[in-house]
Amino acid sequence: MEKITEKLLLEKGSPKTNKLEQIKTLTLSKLGLKHQDLPVKLLSRLQSLERWDLSGNRLQELPKKLGLPALRYLDLSDNQIEDVTTLESLSSLEELKLEDNVYITVSDNYKLMALLPKLRIYNGKDISTTANHVRFVYTENLMTRISAVWEKSFSLPDPITTEKMSALETSFVDTARIQVKFGPNSVSDFTRWRVEILAKEYLRSLTEPQEEPDSKEANETKENCDVSTPTKRKQTASAVDLNISLTPRKKLRPDLPASPVQDSPRKTSLRLRPQALTQTEPMRMSPRKTVQPPSTPTRGQTRAETPKRGSKVRHVQEDGAQIKQRDMLATLKSCGRTQPVHLKPLHVLQCHSKQDSPEDFSTQLWACAFQPLPDSTGAGGGSRLVATCGGDSLCVIDCETGMVMKKYKVPGEEFFSLAWSTVLMSRGKASAQHCSILAAGGKRGLVKLIHPRNNVAYGEFRASRKSLSVLRFNHHQGNFLFTGSYDNKIVMWDIGGVDVQYNYKVVQLLMLEISATPLHICLPPNSPSSHLLTACEDGLHCYNTQLGTNTTTKSRSKDMEISFPIYKKEDKDHDYHTIDGLSFLTDDIVASKNYMHGCIYLWSWSQTKAQRPDKKSRAVCAVVLAELQWTNTEIPYLALNTCPGQAYIVCGDDKGRLWTYHVTKLQKNSLQSGKPVQPTEVLEWPTPVRKDHGQLDGPSINSVAMDPELQYLVALSDKNMVIVWKREESS
Repeated sequence: MEKITEKLLLEKGSPKTNKLEQIKTLTLSKLGLKHQDLPVKLLSRLQSLERWDLSGNRLQELPKKLGLPALRYLDLSDNQIEDVTTLESLSSLEELKLEDNVYITVSDNYKLMALLPKLRIYNGKDISTTANHVRFVYTENLMTRISAVWEKSFSLPDPITTEKMSALETSFVDTARIQVKFGPNSVSDFTRWRVEILAKEYLRSLTEPQEEPDSKEANETKENCDVSTPTKRKQTASAVDLNISLTPRKKLRPDLPASPVQDSPRKTSLRLRPQALTQTEPMRMSPRKTVQPPSTPTRGQTRAETPKRGSKVRHVQEDGAQIKQRDMLATLKSCGRTQPVHLKPLHVLQCHSKQDSPEDFSTQLWACAFQPLPDSTGAGGGSRLVATCGGDSLCVIDCETGMVMKKYKVPGEEFFSLAWSTVLMSRGKASAQHCSILAAGGKRGLVKLIHPRNNVAYGEFRASRKSLSVLRFNHHQGNFLFTGSYDNKIVMWDIGGVDVQYNYKVVQLLMLEISATPLHICLPPNSPSSHLLTACEDGLHCYNTQLGTNTTTKSRSKDMEISFPIYKKEDKDHDYHTIDGLSFLTDDIVASKNYMHGCIYLWSWSQTKAQRPDKKSRAVCAVVLAELQWTNTEIPYLALNTCPGQAYIVCGDDKGRLWTYHVTKLQKNSLQSGKPVQPTEVLEWPTPVRKDHGQLDGPSINSVAMDPELQYLVALSDKNMVIVWKREESS
């Protein structure tokens, strides 16, 4: 047995370096090591270590409190491991091998799933679904039984003293361990272990005071904000000129028959095929709307008149919003470029046509997103590949060449939303690899799961009996997918990973009942697993999505509704509650857009969340930091998007233009003036021309997307066009 020294670690590690802090892979296999041979202080210097092979030793446990924050792969096979709880400090671990450890039991496997929140591959197999069941569903059932034991036989002492609480904890924990029964006998050891931990947590929750929001700031905001419960919007039918095509609109099919596929996931025989782009000559677009409809089309139905709300909402005065604008400016200046970018049109593509007809200018395109480049952490930068959806097809386009690399068609479907994510593909004895997948859904209520790189549409599952309006992955846990649907529900799914045969399993984890159709879903960058913001046709709502808490996983009510200053101007002809644009610009600053309001709000998530909601309406006032001047239009669903790395906001309009805002250029005086900030640049419609047709005005821009470096910007229109813009490097 060799002694573990700095010299040995440098010899066994890679890449070759003279600093332990730079080692990413370390092989210490077959050295006859025991746990006392592992020096914690020395090993804790391996702050960049991602892969560690300790197979073939004599380890019974690992040193406790071993801090390796970057470690994602650990091989402990062919050892003598008895105590798996010593792995708890390795919280970033995604893949673990413990084969040929004769003392490992089924209960130990469950303990590992509970202790390691990111563990997804165990002994070469994808355990994501089972692990999340143990972490959340199993834990919730135990908590329900533990609370029942408390309510039946225990109460807090009066007065509360350290001695009494210590005796109470011992008695309560022992009783819970005996009385709480759940799960099969094969995991009874795990159940007793888990009950002991949860019982102590439950008792602490009864005695420790709840954290209060910043009372001073919350009270100041509250004084300026008189919030009453908004009434539910009523849709009124009215006569509509049938000769006018109301755009954009997602037509729902109430008579849509139930899908013939089973509710459970299944593999499909569909495969993606590369398709060369029919790159038209400079194209001519569909005729412009010559008459603006007096009505406001919605995705679910057409309405010609916006009814009055029965309540008014007062909001934070501008003075209150300026309290921390210096902090906002400092944050914005620290991220992104110091100079605005220059974009020029590169391609105009017509790749979602019905029957591939070049005369199709009616198919509406609804969503686009750039493929992330996965690295060892499952997250990375962006590529030049963008996915677009509309009509019955989904395309993957190379922005540089303008080639449609993949095209996926589902007859009878109409895709409304898509989302990229990174999941693990297990490969037996070989290490699991990260792979980018694409989820898409729409009219039929089915989510399609696609692995574009291998040209495989590997499955589908039914997310709703109604049409799907929006899809969003949790960027911290790529196998968690949120789906929003026209039955006013948001559902959280665990889609797990896949193996080389594309076996997969989907499990529902959470359902949110909301009051209107969700249009957008946003997860706060710093807390994507605990909070969800959804922009709906009746406002902006926030929900608690934390799993494994006392809160039920079946359905939850909203934490709060976020209101905006424009609500004060509502009357019988103007209803501004529809939020049709929502995106985070930084970890704290949110950009949102209210339908029929000619500005984009920038507001603080942290300051808004810190307020105490109204007890009845759960309403809080958005702490607005700035307003960005946008266009005046009655066309809804012209969604905005952000490029956080470059501090950019982009939103299209109903004339084919793109309004761009380089937020680092905001000056302090422009924020304090109370006047909307003008756009950095408005990119005019490139007016492509198709042979035998004259030029026409631009269409409505339904969606935009940017890669993280803002090398490319992609805009989708309501007239079957994908417009690709490219950054022009300044000389």
